[in-house]
Amino acid sequence: MALRIGIIGLPNVGKSTVFNALTGLDVPALNYPFCTIEPNQGVVLIPDERLLAVAQVSQPKTLTGATIEFVDIAGLVKGASRGEGLGNQFLAHIREVDALAHVVRLFSNDDVAHSTGTVEPLRDVEVVDLELILADLETIGKRRERTERMLKTGEAKYREELDLLAKYEEALEQGNPLRRTALPAIPGLPLLSAKPVVYVLNTDEGQEAPQEFLDWAAAEGAEVITVAADFERDLARLDPEEAKLFLEDAGMDKPALHRLVEAGVRLLNLITFYTVKGEETRAWLIPRGMTAPQAAGRIHSDMERGFIRAEVIPWDVLVREGSVAACREQGLQRIEGRDYVVQDGDVIFFRFNV
Repeated sequence: MALRIGIIGLPNVGKSTVFNALTGLDVPALNYPFCTIEPNQGVVLIPDERLLAVAQVSQPKTLTGATIEFVDIAGLVKGASRGEGLGNQFLAHIREVDALAHVVRLFSNDDVAHSTGTVEPLRDVEVVDLELILADLETIGKRRERTERMLKTGEAKYREELDLLAKYEEALEQGNPLRRTALPAIPGLPLLSAKPVVYVLNTDEGQEAPQEFLDWAAAEGAEVITVAADFERDLARLDPEEAKLFLEDAGMDKPALHRLVEAGVRLLNLITFYTVKGEETRAWLIPRGMTAPQAAGRIHSDMERGFIRAEVIPWDVLVREGSVAACREQGLQRIEGRDYVVQDGDVIFFRFNV
């Protein structure tokens, strides 16, 4: 199943504008892998200069980029944990995603009402966090009842789990989302406030993020991406040449939403490897720490089952030498076995037999 990032926030902060701009991004020369997606979900191509550089060497007929999935989640209102507004839908959708892009309003527009009356980004984040915390406390209460019943088995793991649940509750009752703690996760317990977050400040054009907000986000190790969503939406509608001029006029080297996509990849702790096979050169996203057979299985299960070896060339070495043949002749291609952990930027030729 694809890893997914949920776009969340209060009503009227620009979530759907960000989502529509993301799903309208044009990345030149790249194709989508085939997919079927729901209307509130979008597959976004990851801008990848390394892939384009590898393609200059491989000269493929088909160049396929890696993708990441974003989900536009219904707006949250105060009381969502009690089912207010679309609260139940909001919380259910958050449980289904792997990470969160929290859109926070900074722009001023009298025609767009703010759900809490005034633009105060830190307060708005705290409103959302409170609903996640309250939902987590309810989830933990139900889990504790089940774990307490299991104590009679005498297994130490249930006592350990109860102790950890108590620590969760203590942190949450103090108003701390679990992502701001160092507490370990309990497998199979979907706690909403533990999900990693990147903050998306939706600003007026040229507006900078307040230092207070940057410092606050840094305290939990979260990235902050500043986006003028209306500008980005208009930019996404232009053809590549017009968009380039538009960016130059704005003094930008790339769309802010490209930075958001890149931040999403880091948030999910993913890396990219590349394959050159026949007429296609392709980028693949995998979790960091995956072995070569597991990576091969992302392409086809037969390749994992029948894995023999991986022939690996770092992407920059391939680009520098100009061909696979030159890398092989100079001994720059490595032969790796089943225990090899794939590195970001590897160009891999899998050998397998089924």
